[in-house]
Amino acid sequence: MTREGTTFAQEVRGAVTVRAALLVTGVLALQMLFIASYIGALHSPRAKDVKVAVVAPQQIADQLAAELRKLPGSPFDPRTLTDEATARRQMLNRDIDAALVVDPRSARDTLLVASGQGATETQVLVRIFGQIERQQQRSLAVDDVAPASGSDAEGLSSFYLVVGWCVGGYLCAAILAISAGSRPANGRRAVIRLVVTGLYAVLSGLLGAVIAGPILGALPGSVVGLWGLGALTVFAVGAATLALQAVFGIVGIGLAILLIVVAGNPSAGGAFPLPLLPDFWRSIGPALPPGAGTWVARSIAYFHGNAVTGPLLVLSAWAVVGTALTLAMAVLRGRGRGPGRAPDEHTRPDAPDTPDTPAAPGGASVAP
Repeated sequence: MTREGTTFAQEVRGAVTVRAALLVTGVLALQMLFIASYIGALHSPRAKDVKVAVVAPQQIADQLAAELRKLPGSPFDPRTLTDEATARRQMLNRDIDAALVVDPRSARDTLLVASGQGATETQVLVRIFGQIERQQQRSLAVDDVAPASGSDAEGLSSFYLVVGWCVGGYLCAAILAISAGSRPANGRRAVIRLVVTGLYAVLSGLLGAVIAGPILGALPGSVVGLWGLGALTVFAVGAATLALQAVFGIVGIGLAILLIVVAGNPSAGGAFPLPLLPDFWRSIGPALPPGAGTWVARSIAYFHGNAVTGPLLVLSAWAVVGTALTLAMAVLRGRGRGPGRAPDEHTRPDAPDTPDTPAAPGGASVAP
């Protein structure tokens, strides 16, 4: 027994409600998924279907491409090109990841790489092609077509910039929603929260681009381009978070973290570019905001803004669907309440609406 005659079990029930216990259980599940996702994606990087080109006379190119295609584990998805200029152009367009330029008149070949898309992939390519060349008693020179900035160690600045934008997007949306209840009370408040999220996205996109570019000198490329990407990324994540909260209440915050952090970050191609990730993460990465944003940020910084249409459409889809779902849920909940007064913004969101209690003279309430 505890003080005032209550049992320990009663004290526990008073301190930890059923709702709180369920939320803690959800946090535990989210935590384990976080561990499994990050370790599963990043513990053993292996090249798979890396898009490489072989530049050589046709007969030599076909033979070498066939040999690359037969390597154990299918590290390469080879194709042949007729000249080095075409290979360089396709690399800058992000159509291929690397190219081996074979010189039949000498014993030295050249590997074209692009460290701007991730230093880890470059290191793997140099190691594998170095082994192949040594087996054929040839030497290998490396030419970096799109080198990462000297202030961008391992080519990770683009990834961390996008991760920062994503974190800001879901935290801003979560604060706006849970500061006065986990669901939008009506359509007008939902619009206001989306507008505030949009303004926050514009500001945070600008600040992130300025910090990564002019202040730290980590990323070259257009500051305006990075600003636009940041604004779109932050709003896409924020709108998606508001939508999840509108549908699932406070659990929506956990779902946003599950999608953006647990699934999105390790599959974004940041620490390890997509060709080095396991199949599952390589498949989902481009469809999630961190992956789409990281691809565009690297394209702006190192590839003249090429190959960004698809990822920008992905981010736009998250923004549009999140906005539409947030507004739709607000309208549906408003219709469900009927023509009466909208509940106060500080009312607990899962509490049922109750009629106003008439007041007695002197301000005391009277039971109906």
